[in-house]
Amino acid sequence: MSDFQDFLKRQYAYVAIGEFKPGKFNEMRHLYEEAVGTYGQGFKGAYLLQEPGTDRGISVIFWESIEDMEANHTQVYDQILAQMSPLFVSPPATHTYELVCAIDPAHADDSKV
Repeated sequence: MSDFQDFLKRQYAYVAIGEFKPGKFNEMRHLYEEAVGTYGQGFKGAYLLQEPGTDRGISVIFWESIEDMEANHTQVYDQILAQMSPLFVSPPATHTYELVCAIDPAHADDSKV
């Protein structure tokens, strides 16, 4: 039965959508990479997206569980976030989502007959 429960386990995504002060996106990107570099247990990957020609972006960070996400909130992470904060035009909108569907392009054609 535990194998079945493990199968039902879903990942979580922490999503932040924000806009940075003009010309500050690259500086923020380096700080973002530093912050993500502090993650350990339960971290499944991170994506930073930038709207072309703007300083607007979206961060998506995948976690094994919400508990893992919270456990990776360290003092070093807080220090990096404090450096990043003044680069925002306004505080980013943040949300946590449960991953309910993932489609791997290598297997997408398997479902076609």
